[in-house]
Amino acid sequence: MTEVDSYEPDCPLRVRAPIMLHRWETLTFLHWSYQPNAVARLLPAGLTLETFDGRAWVGLVPFYMRVRWPGVPEIPWASRFCETNVRTYVRDSQGRSGIWFFSLDAARAGAVLAARAGFALPYMWSRMSLVRQASTITYRCRRQIPGPVGTSSLVTVRIGEPFDDNELTDRDHFLTARWRLFSIAGPLRMYANAEHARWPLYRAEVRELDDSLVRAAGLPQPEGAPLVHYSPGVDVRIGRPRLLRR
Repeated sequence: MTEVDSYEPDCPLRVRAPIMLHRWETLTFLHWSYQPNAVARLLPAGLTLETFDGRAWVGLVPFYMRVRWPGVPEIPWASRFCETNVRTYVRDSQGRSGIWFFSLDAARAGAVLAARAGFALPYMWSRMSLVRQASTITYRCRRQIPGPVGTSSLVTVRIGEPFDDNELTDRDHFLTARWRLFSIAGPLRMYANAEHARWPLYRAEVRELDDSLVRAAGLPQPEGAPLVHYSPGVDVRIGRPRLLRR
């Protein structure tokens, strides 16, 4: 395990030849802290848990996705959909920080198949919706394939005022400013980089929360109220998958 006591909010890398262009928008970060061993036991070999304030952190992150390929116009029906991921924060054997996804639910079956094939990510096809009324947003997710069928999430948040940069702490950046994902395909260990601008972060409070996605990942039931951040979104350049060196 690696304890982190500072974290920068600006992207340190460049994706010069992206294979996909994303827009992650109307996004809410909900985070709970855990005893490190409860999370570390679920990680694959070659990845080490990052902790902050001596605790592991697990995020539930619902948002709206827009995706297209360089030089190809966006196809609205296929390229726009809701997504929710369950994640934690890790380092590889070379000390690079990134995200380990326990699950990713998406509302487009084609996107699920493409992400599983191209990035070896644990995507699930789910029925999902996002409804915004003034400053309140409700995210709904009910998993379909693969199971367990019936796993679901309901999150309603009220969006507040934006944070000033000087109000945000190292912990806020540790939980949100992430530029790399890791995945596994059989014996292969892979990563991909994601370049984007600094997150514009807003205060938010939970109005309703009924989630079983975190438990379905094999994690204990979260305790207490989550830390919450909201963002209207960022544009993202996704790099091609690369093999991790052991």
